[in-house]
Formats: sequence, C-alpha cells, structure tokens
Amino acid sequence: MSDKKANDVNFHFGFRKENYKLLLIGLAINIIGYILMIGGGTDDPNVFNEEELFSFTRLTISPILIIGGFVVMIYAIMKKNKSSVAKTEE
Repeated sequence: MSDKKANDVNFHFGFRKENYKLLLIGLAINIIGYILMIGGGTDDPNVFNEEELFSFTRLTISPILIIGGFVVMIYAIMKKNKSSVAKTEE
C-alpha cells in the first residue's frame, strides 16, 4: 500500500506556465526601460544637447519601468499556485 502512495505522488517544479509568463513580462518591461534610457549622445564633442540628455523619459520613466520590471519578476518567482497552496494546507 505504501508503494502505491509513492507512485501516486506528483512532483511539480516550482514554476508553472503562469510564472514563466509573468517572468517574461517583467523581462520585457526591463528591456523597454533600458531601451528608453539609451541615447542622448552626440558625434560632435563640442556640442552638448542638455534637453536630450536630461529628458523626462531618461530620468523618470525609464527607472520607473526598470524597477517595475524587477518587481514583476520577483513576484513571478515568489508566486505560488492555488493548487499547491491548498495541498500544503491539507
């Protein structure tokens, strides 16, 4: 009888499909944030374009997206499925 229980136990890896989706969404948010931060340079060393270098997008929106992407990825790693939570309570 104990052999039957040992064979019926299902081993599940910690990540499910939903976790991977959230992880990829967080990664995409991070990539968008880093892409928005790119640029602002010039080929001519005598020209300084302050408005492009210190734009609202580079100083405010990009860091918010990057931090938000990391928060989403941490949530994706820490999230447990309802079915696994219900099994541990039993």
